[in-house]
Amino acid sequence: MSERDAWTNASPDERAAVSLGDVDPARSHHAGRRSAVAFTGDVVVAGSADGDVVAFDRETLAERWRTSPAAGDDPSVVSIAVYDGGLLAGERSARGGVRCLDPSNGSVRFRIETREDVGRPQRRTRFFLPFVVDVVGDGERAYVASRRYERDGDDRVFRSVVFALDADGARTWTYETDASVIALDARDDRLAVAHNRCPGADQHGLVVLDADAGRRRYDWDPGTDGQRRVGDVSLLADGAVVASHGDYCGYRLADGGRVRWRVDLATSTEVGDETLYAYPNHVHATEDGVVFVTGNTYPEDGRETDGLHPDEHTAFGVSPGGDRRWRADVGGFATEVATDGDRVVVPGAQHFRARDADGHGLRTFDVADGPLEDRATDGVVTAVALDGDAVAAVEEPVVYHDDGIERGASRLHRHSA
Repeated sequence: MSERDAWTNASPDERAAVSLGDVDPARSHHAGRRSAVAFTGDVVVAGSADGDVVAFDRETLAERWRTSPAAGDDPSVVSIAVYDGGLLAGERSARGGVRCLDPSNGSVRFRIETREDVGRPQRRTRFFLPFVVDVVGDGERAYVASRRYERDGDDRVFRSVVFALDADGARTWTYETDASVIALDARDDRLAVAHNRCPGADQHGLVVLDADAGRRRYDWDPGTDGQRRVGDVSLLADGAVVASHGDYCGYRLADGGRVRWRVDLATSTEVGDETLYAYPNHVHATEDGVVFVTGNTYPEDGRETDGLHPDEHTAFGVSPGGDRRWRADVGGFATEVATDGDRVVVPGAQHFRARDADGHGLRTFDVADGPLEDRATDGVVTAVALDGDAVAAVEEPVVYHDDGIERGASRLHRHSA
């Protein structure tokens, strides 16, 4: 029996799924994030492409409550986090909305419109909408990152904001930049902010803020040409690990920004008559090691290629000292990763060059030892959460242009890892 058949035929104790309604299928190219999922207490909460936030019983997946976006909005829920103030759901929408919900019943405690910080969309198309790219819960405080993109002639322009909320929903500080914020990580008294593009005055790929006051403690940059800088960051007790978009490497930084080590990930490689690379988009670090995950292949000249970088769509395990110790395929583009201690779950979305549906699913890794488990799905997996031995994943339908077949459905999966 194949992994896909085993998943489909598994008993409820082994695997459960519930419909999230109808959504337009994904296509060969990525349309950006449009879903999110998180565990809180005895429920699993999913945010959908139509703006609904739905809570399901953690064990049975019976629906507990559902809340819809404000009238006149047409958002996708793209980020979710839990803190003492409630459940935060961040949107990609004209308002750049953030809803704080009561986890017990879904009632709205307060709403925030980040368009007041980053500005209204230049156009009402998806990639120009304000985008709440990350929300992070940290006990009594939560952190929100939102950005907006526009074009000024041939130039790309970004406006980004990061702010802290207390348990009552009051904003305690605000950080603004003309770089494109892509990810946050909080630990102890620090908040790390990753900038994946730096087209303006702020030329630092990583900024580490004082979590209490929002002041810059230090910044770091790979020092490469061009706008691309950092794809993700993971804080350690004595520094940080970053995935560099500038040179396609991973870096271990001491507190203050000094480089301890660098590891090649998907650096420029000759394939046929082309030079290809892939961005390292995700990183998770613990005292036992680091996991990096790379994304799509791109050529150094232009954007289209028939070639594939040998290290695209790959998870790399790296020792605390910076040595590679394992590598594994992740099946397709990962929109995010879920982590809990030394475990990492990677969802596989479209492989927009090879468009291989056999790669759809999610993979679980141990930071030190590598692959633990693969789970196949018919559609693409676009969001994932991990809590102890419980995994939740959002699947979306997909249609590749090669064959026009719709695979999968919009549904929430829950299983034990």
